[in-house]
Amino acid sequence: VQLQASGGGLVQAGESLRLSCALSGRTARSYSMSWFRQAPGKHREFVATILRYSGVTYYGDFVKGRFTISRDDDKNMVYLQLNTLKPEDTAVYSCAAVMAESSRDIMQNPTIYNYWGQGTLVTVSS
Repeated sequence: VQLQASGGGLVQAGESLRLSCALSGRTARSYSMSWFRQAPGKHREFVATILRYSGVTYYGDFVKGRFTISRDDDKNMVYLQLNTLKPEDTAVYSCAAVMAESSRDIMQNPTIYNYWGQGTLVTVSS
């Protein structure tokens, strides 16, 4: 399984971006998919999960309705819509996949994921 994240860039505060993650090698519908981010000098942070089969979503506490995760299993794609971006959202955003589904507490743990994409940089200027 390979994951390829894209869609990052430089935007101003308040603007939006849509990140994409393409899964190849297997069918995406068998995987729960998540986004994590890592800012310079900080630990990796859970952003969002969309579970396989049910499509149930979980979000990090900081999201507060600004981000939306979605998936298109026919296209083997997962998306992360980022709205009302803030300078503190600046980070490398990475997608991850695991052939399982569980509670939010479990899904936000990066160690459960088998596959990771290379990340895409989001920079938000003030």
